[in-house]
Amino acid sequence: MTQAKTPSKPPVAPRRPHSFTRHGIAVTDDYAWLKDAKWQEVLRDPKILDPDIRKYLDEENVYTESLLGHTAPLQKTLVGEMRGRIKEDDSSVPSADGPFAYFRRFREGGQHELFGRMPRDGGEGEIVLDGDALAKDHKYFKFGGSRHSYDHKLQAWSADTKGSEYFSIRVRDWATGKDLDDLVEETDGGVVWAADCKSFFYVKLDDNHRPMQVWRHKLGTKQADDSLVYEEQDAGWFTHLHESTSGRFCVIAGGDHETSEQRLIDLAHPEAPPRLVAAREDGVQYSLADRGDELFILTNADDAIDFKIVTAPLGSPERKNWRDLIPYRPGIYIIDLDLYAGHLVRLERANALPSVVIRDLATKDEHAIAFDEAAYSLDTMGSYEFETTNLRFAYSSMTTPSEVYDYDMVKRTRTLRKRQEIPSGHNVADYVTTRIMAKAQDGAEVPVSILHRRGLNLDGTAPLLLYGYGSYGMAMPASFSANRLSLVDRGFVYAIAHIRGGADKGWGWYLDGKREKKTNSFDDFAASARALIAAKYTSEKRIVGHGGSAGGMLMGAVANRAGELFAGIVAEVPFVDVLNTMLDDTLPLTPPEWPEWGNPIESEKDFRTILSYSPYDNVAAKDYPAILAMGGLTDPRVTYWEPAKWIARLRATMSGGGPVLLRTNMGAGHGGASGRFDRLDEVAIVYAFALWAAGIAEA
Repeated sequence: MTQAKTPSKPPVAPRRPHSFTRHGIAVTDDYAWLKDAKWQEVLRDPKILDPDIRKYLDEENVYTESLLGHTAPLQKTLVGEMRGRIKEDDSSVPSADGPFAYFRRFREGGQHELFGRMPRDGGEGEIVLDGDALAKDHKYFKFGGSRHSYDHKLQAWSADTKGSEYFSIRVRDWATGKDLDDLVEETDGGVVWAADCKSFFYVKLDDNHRPMQVWRHKLGTKQADDSLVYEEQDAGWFTHLHESTSGRFCVIAGGDHETSEQRLIDLAHPEAPPRLVAAREDGVQYSLADRGDELFILTNADDAIDFKIVTAPLGSPERKNWRDLIPYRPGIYIIDLDLYAGHLVRLERANALPSVVIRDLATKDEHAIAFDEAAYSLDTMGSYEFETTNLRFAYSSMTTPSEVYDYDMVKRTRTLRKRQEIPSGHNVADYVTTRIMAKAQDGAEVPVSILHRRGLNLDGTAPLLLYGYGSYGMAMPASFSANRLSLVDRGFVYAIAHIRGGADKGWGWYLDGKREKKTNSFDDFAASARALIAAKYTSEKRIVGHGGSAGGMLMGAVANRAGELFAGIVAEVPFVDVLNTMLDDTLPLTPPEWPEWGNPIESEKDFRTILSYSPYDNVAAKDYPAILAMGGLTDPRVTYWEPAKWIARLRATMSGGGPVLLRTNMGAGHGGASGRFDRLDEVAIVYAFALWAAGIAEA
């Protein structure tokens, strides 16, 4: 591997052992000191970070720069290529609502979105929010929500200016283009307007960054005078808001990863208390849509593992009154439902491929929208309007750029509204997308989606980037990414492992990769790597693993368990200190995460399970591949000290291999840099590292 001419010495984090005993098991953490005791305040004001910790993080950044600095010209080239594939003045397809059609767009050279509208039938557009102008005085700027009022006179919007995901809400007057005096701070960013447009609902985050309270803000008053509408008492539950499908209700949706509960606020009577739909029952999840005096509910009740759709009367929606409409069909996972005045739309997935099924509510006739490729991504896009026969959806594959269609649910005709433009050019025929199945050690068949240049020799010599996530029931779509082409055009194969812990093959696929079955996710990823080697797409030590957040935990576990397969591993904002994080119930995400990982505070079994795989706790004296860990100082989800502690322990413990590198973004959180072009700098670092680890950075 080509190293920088003058790499600096790797920093050595001092060992300051912190020991504790839980369930009779003693654990020593040499690097606990890297967690700032005042971490809550650091989220709000990064300048107060402990000087010792800042010095160490800065030294790690210098060391990473000294090893990867020689790839700066390559990174610049990569950024240029990726930027060349972005249509700089891109815009969304306008979405109709009453007299207007609302849109988002970018200006040439702009980093942030502009929000605007035009007359419904076309004409001159006007901009109400200019993200570039709003961001100019901030190092970090990210929009949260943006929603026009029902009378089309006001625009509520929110932004985070630190990367800590505390969003401040303001209200802009369309007529004057100026914000009102209202300012609502420390929210999750979302807004639901009351029908009279004189107040709105929002969720406030508490001191531990948890969304627990729903408040109502009356325009023209101070936040201190807002009314508390609902407060969740369970610290393991998060609360969010959205409008119901018909627009009649504000839905208060609460839950953890296993159980949910919903309440309705009548937006015509915003002062009325929220009405409970069905009381929480352990393990029962549901979400709802409304039409007239009926609710349509997507649920896993009655052991419907892959979910079913039931109906219930709006006047008495409790569980005993639920009636099956679309019964449970094992292996066909209903991901989502969308409801219109005359049609029910459901997004389903079977064997890792999605489909859209439309049901005429009057005739009960159903039909699906069909697609041809071996692996693809499909999403419905919702609508401001309920009384419509138009369904908007987006389609893409690993070779086909995103396409947005309007589909007439009555005539069954589709109209292409937008095709993602690649200004620097993209010929679909130059690329191949395919799928293989990898056999896991217990016999499970793991789908792997693959992208490569046409004409690739299957002789095992190609380097390969293998991406995985495998948590929370999140599926990894085989969708188009223009950025990936920079690797693929340099001879890389790009592969996505649809491992257990995600819901790619249904909800059972998720359940088979959580808690005591978590190691299935890691074994599936290693099995995917071995299957790609067996199929001659690549060979041992030619693979770079890539994952972020919970996918970063996957990377840490795989480095410990099957590191010999990999030339390199990139772990972005990696959740690698699982045991210590799950033992700290003051951290924002810990109580809501116990259903996913287990509660090691209460349960010795959960403690032992997590201790057996937690990447930080299982670092061993052996060879490791080259590793790049990337963190964000103000990240409230995966705190900066997780990758910092992991790299410190790796460097002190491993017997060979490496190098192991830590890069902390000192001005951003979980999502990395906020501007669309600044984010490319971070992608370029990942890709330059991958090319370097595969030995072709100089090519």
